[in-house]
Amino acid sequence: MDEGRRTDSQYNVEELGLGFVRFDDGLTLDIIEAWAINLDKFDGSTVFGTKGGLRLNPFGYFFSNGDMNFDATLDIAGYDWRLHSLRDDPDAYDSPEKHWIAALQGRVGLMPTAKIGLNTMMISEGIYLSDKLNREVTSDEVRERSISSMVEV
Repeated sequence: MDEGRRTDSQYNVEELGLGFVRFDDGLTLDIIEAWAINLDKFDGSTVFGTKGGLRLNPFGYFFSNGDMNFDATLDIAGYDWRLHSLRDDPDAYDSPEKHWIAALQGRVGLMPTAKIGLNTMMISEGIYLSDKLNREVTSDEVRERSISSMVEV
């Protein structure tokens, strides 16, 4: 961390964390966790597969069929309008607060946010453990050494 920023803010945390996660089914995920990086923005999340790719913001879909390349964009505003006009309980997913209220009203089930949070923390702990051991680590190693995993969810 920049020493001047550390002194002024009195924060003692990482400004940037990078990691690469490989899942059992072959899926891989790169992670960038940053709050004070010296960069104006990240260009958004992308998903790549053997049959196509997605850019999430701005949304784009790309794939090849033989020698023909295709790409498409999505009218997010139009989709959002139709979603809110035609679907049941779409407002329940507009924000965490609206989701909580809709769940209290019995319109939707609660999302497992504690489990999602714990799994996210476990991935971050794995990145730190990998750095500490200077090697790739397994999910079992992360669970065995994790302080976060001592909590039952």
